[in-house]
Amino acid sequence: MPSPFPSITIEDLSPCIDGGKVPIKRILGQCFLLESTIFKEGHEVVRALVKWRFKQSQQWQEAPMEALGNHRFQGSFPLSAIGITEYTIEAWGDVFDSWREEMQKKIAASRADLDQEIAEGALLIQAAFKRCQQPQDKKTLQNYAQYLAAISTPGMLKDFLANEEMLCLMRRYPDRSFSTTHEPLQKIRVDRERANFAAWYEFFPRSAEGKKESGSRFRNALARIEDAHAMGFDVIYFPPIHPIGLTGRKGRNNSLTCLAEDPGVPYAIGSFAGGHDAIEPLLGTLADFQWLVAQVKSRGMEVALDFALNCSPDHPYVKKYPHWFFRRPDGSIKYAENPPKKYEDVYPLNFYNPQWKELWEELLRVLCFWAKQGVHIFRVDNPHTKPVAFWEWVIARVQEQFPEVIFLSEAFTHPAMMKKLAKIGFTQSYTYFTWRNTKEELETYFNELSQSAMKDYFRPHLFPNTPDILPFYLQEGGRPAFLIRALLAATLSSVYGIYSGFELCENAAIPGKEEYADSEKYQFKERNWNAPGNIKPWITRLNHIRNTNRALQSRDRLHFCSTSNAAIIAYLRSCEEDDSHLLITVNLDPHHQQSGMVELPLDFLYIPHDRSYVMKDLLTGDSYEWKGSHNFVSLNPLTHPAHVFKVEKTGRDS
Repeated sequence: MPSPFPSITIEDLSPCIDGGKVPIKRILGQCFLLESTIFKEGHEVVRALVKWRFKQSQQWQEAPMEALGNHRFQGSFPLSAIGITEYTIEAWGDVFDSWREEMQKKIAASRADLDQEIAEGALLIQAAFKRCQQPQDKKTLQNYAQYLAAISTPGMLKDFLANEEMLCLMRRYPDRSFSTTHEPLQKIRVDRERANFAAWYEFFPRSAEGKKESGSRFRNALARIEDAHAMGFDVIYFPPIHPIGLTGRKGRNNSLTCLAEDPGVPYAIGSFAGGHDAIEPLLGTLADFQWLVAQVKSRGMEVALDFALNCSPDHPYVKKYPHWFFRRPDGSIKYAENPPKKYEDVYPLNFYNPQWKELWEELLRVLCFWAKQGVHIFRVDNPHTKPVAFWEWVIARVQEQFPEVIFLSEAFTHPAMMKKLAKIGFTQSYTYFTWRNTKEELETYFNELSQSAMKDYFRPHLFPNTPDILPFYLQEGGRPAFLIRALLAATLSSVYGIYSGFELCENAAIPGKEEYADSEKYQFKERNWNAPGNIKPWITRLNHIRNTNRALQSRDRLHFCSTSNAAIIAYLRSCEEDDSHLLITVNLDPHHQQSGMVELPLDFLYIPHDRSYVMKDLLTGDSYEWKGSHNFVSLNPLTHPAHVFKVEKTGRDS
């Protein structure tokens, strides 16, 4: 019968987040590797196995764990289903292997009186025979038990103890009646590949044709999608496409005066035409949107949709559910503010209103509505201003019905909240990359993202610009700054995106602010999508390099290299599966040419220090022969601000 108390200590699981309360994030098809410290009292041999199952399954699968030494064990198993996979560790004292070790020691000590020990071993094999259900194995075990009972010399016993077939059978049918299973169960959130590797292109559908005086419709947006596809993007991200309110509508440059021709802010959602489950009439119909989703999908891409929980004063919710909103002392509904900014055209929802369950269920319905239209990626606007409990609840409910759905957290807030949102379910997260410009800032931040516990739950999504953010670096650095930031975003993380206009190096700003002048949030945007000076070929090349090099398709295996010039950053991106390595060197100064020495970790790359090797620049196709760990680079921000070297270990002896 089972032991009334744990017979084995199982502790220090790795990876493990918050004691197992938070699921670890992994990708479908990966092999999950784990370790744990496992031991028991005395000198008995300990065996362990990892057990796993898809959450909806009742049947466990098992695989043995390997003893690494010092009581540390390692195990692994494949991740074969999208959703939640549960796993645990079961361990026990192996009575037979312990008996075998004891016998080997007694033989080495020339003990002759081993009759009782031999009989004990035969009984252990007989017990395995009773546990076994496989006829051929049962017969073999019975034969071994009989043979062991008849052994009469130390030499015969020694040979028997070394019999691999016998050992294999005994380990196949161990006595686990006194085993210990680790609790609580651990969880892994398994996502599809695009959660881990993707390139996003954001544009406003109404600006697809780049017309100044009138907007485009969904069926006019195909050329913009073709252009994004040609550049190598695989996710088309739309800001809100819902009806825009009229009350309090903002004019150009966030003006309170709105002209008749001003289209309004897409984030002020809701009008006579409907709310969050409706389409802005100027963009088309739901059928038009479905057509566009199908067109995107036929090109191997998919649509991501903004989920912004903003309601204009004209939203149907305001009349139907007035209790869902915040009230002022005079009874009027309170509009949104982020001092000194005022959003007179937006009413925020009150998630703590007395009928909060009603509100939560409605928002779940909206998400599922769009998932049924083929939208399986949602970028969530400002999730840090809504209850964490709501996101944990709604993400879990959506993914129960649509396991493939991806949620991106657009939370530029304090680190604790950004981490919490990632832990409770968000698939990907915006980052501070937009404001990390120096070598020290970038190295410190990305070491945290890739080397700390964050690597197991926080997937960084890098945007160098957004409709709301035009960083000073891009304002002041001109075209070279756009080249540099695109390369950093594309190579420091496996998931990145740009907001349209970035490829045109648009950097006209409101003086003193990180905001676009004449922002298309408030107006139709005139553009020549092939304007001189655009960096579309550069972005296309970057995406091609990403798509053809596995070292850039995961977010770990990032190693920063020393450089002699603080204006030059260098880092290795590596892939364990195909043993490939890329060395990226970047001039962070958009105004001046910078040169210096880069130190390559040759031992990590298994390159002899006395042998030359080839570095092929994937940006230009040029190859360079290097030797030793220190080599020279010179980077001109106007013409060649970076190298993306593929390390080819084929140099000639010197």
